[in-house]
Amino acid sequence: MSLQAKLDTFKADFEAGKPPYSVSRSVIETMHRATAELIASGAAQRAKKAGDVAPSFLLKDPEGNIVSSDELLEKGPLVVSFYRGVWCPYCNMELQALEAAKPAFDKYGASLLAVSPQTVPNSRKSMRQNKLTFPILSDAKGKVGAAFGLRFELPDYLVELYKGLKNDLPTFNDDPSWTLPMPARYVIGQDDTILYSEVNPDYTRRPAPEEMIPVLQRAAAVKV
Repeated sequence: MSLQAKLDTFKADFEAGKPPYSVSRSVIETMHRATAELIASGAAQRAKKAGDVAPSFLLKDPEGNIVSSDELLEKGPLVVSFYRGVWCPYCNMELQALEAAKPAFDKYGASLLAVSPQTVPNSRKSMRQNKLTFPILSDAKGKVGAAFGLRFELPDYLVELYKGLKNDLPTFNDDPSWTLPMPARYVIGQDDTILYSEVNPDYTRRPAPEEMIPVLQRAAAVKV
């Protein structure tokens, strides 16, 4: 089953109010409203895209070690997934799909990592729960997400909904701002050029990781 098919199945059950979430119709409608407004804002079109220069970054991995994007790019291309957090089931399914595709990325010398505003302990939890062999880097205050043009502020009504669902982003992220990155994936070449970008303000829509493989094939054929 494709990643999107898995997401669609989960979404259908979630919106039908099935356990374990058992949410009401009003909750679903509020989430739909927030997604529609984010799409209409045009934020995704303003994010970094293929052809742009990727911002470099230094972020902590789950062990507290500093990871440098510049150092990784010295070895080969970089595959980056911006991830909302351990609390997001759609994001977790995407991480699992990326893990399954990792051998193909390895074949072309690419490094794979995820970036999330969540704290280091929550990144460790994400890696453990999703059985990941690639790191989730903690983007404190969402600064790297902002540099890529992905960070947005949740509207007040969605903040209240999240609070009601015990989805306490300030605690997850150690940041009072109630901001998140739009889900996004990038392939960055060794010259810092973004070779592939996929930014979707609808967090229930995710492309197949295999879409990036032809890009990595081309990158492998052109070594810096």
